[in-house]
Amino acid sequence: MKGKPKADDAEMRAAAGVSAVGSSYLAIGALAVMSLAWGYNWVVTKVALRYAEPSVFVALRTFFGAVFLFLVLVVLRRSLRPAHLRFTLCIGLLQTAGSIGLMTWALKSGAAGKTAVLVYTMPLWLLLLSWALLGERLRGPLQWGSVALALAGLCLVLSPWRMHGSILSNFLAVISGICWAASAVVTKILGGRHRVDIFSLNAWQMLLGSIPLVIVALAIPHSPPVWSGSFIAALLFNIVLVTGLGLLLWFYALGVLPAGTAGLVSLVTPVLGVAFAWLQLGERPGLDEALGMVLILSALGLLGVGQIKAGRRARRLHEG
Repeated sequence: MKGKPKADDAEMRAAAGVSAVGSSYLAIGALAVMSLAWGYNWVVTKVALRYAEPSVFVALRTFFGAVFLFLVLVVLRRSLRPAHLRFTLCIGLLQTAGSIGLMTWALKSGAAGKTAVLVYTMPLWLLLLSWALLGERLRGPLQWGSVALALAGLCLVLSPWRMHGSILSNFLAVISGICWAASAVVTKILGGRHRVDIFSLNAWQMLLGSIPLVIVALAIPHSPPVWSGSFIAALLFNIVLVTGLGLLLWFYALGVLPAGTAGLVSLVTPVLGVAFAWLQLGERPGLDEALGMVLILSALGLLGVGQIKAGRRARRLHEG
């Protein structure tokens, strides 16, 4: 009789282990679907801009994306009341108005694949901004190496010595990544001071961030969008799959996987952006651009490996 509880405990631990493995596979699958949607969206947005000006498309995308997120809140029975309004407004101006707005303008004249890689330099800018503003030091050769690789790759992609191509597009894409990183810093400060409902935060920051984009779209003279099937499909893709489902899958994965692992898997997004742009739009990067993209993606991968190692060390210290 005394041996049975031990057997039951062993069975429970085994079942928990199987459940954890199953959850991990589901989380990785969620990240794979999210990365496909976000990676392909660079091509989708590029196609959408054939039918509408960037100011119009990004205003429609973000405003109705916010509406969709509020519907998700209703379905999840979450509170619709805004919280920490000043922080939320700051995040909305940086993330939605700044990052998404500038990214869309960059795509108007820039190649989709290259724009994706330049915007996804965000983790490197986040590393530097956290060092400057939050006092988080760069640690070890992995972080320093990732910064050096990314800067070298950025130099090759931008190719300032040639001064041709869409210089403005490249500049806007880099600033978009910096705005994204700055919004993450503000989010980290907010999370350190208050308990945050991340779903409510995303809905409100997107709504508040969409307001200046709507004002710009109404203020700038432009021709009306062509409401073709392709444009409507691109808009729905952005609202439902990228803004709605993509964020849900991302936060589900973050709840199951270590943050470093989730971040590393998500880095396939710019790779897919380059691949889809090559296959569908015929965008073949030159030798300098291709080498620069490889260096930037290698830097991001190196940074992700470093995050995983840091997470493992932290867990060992906690368990010890």
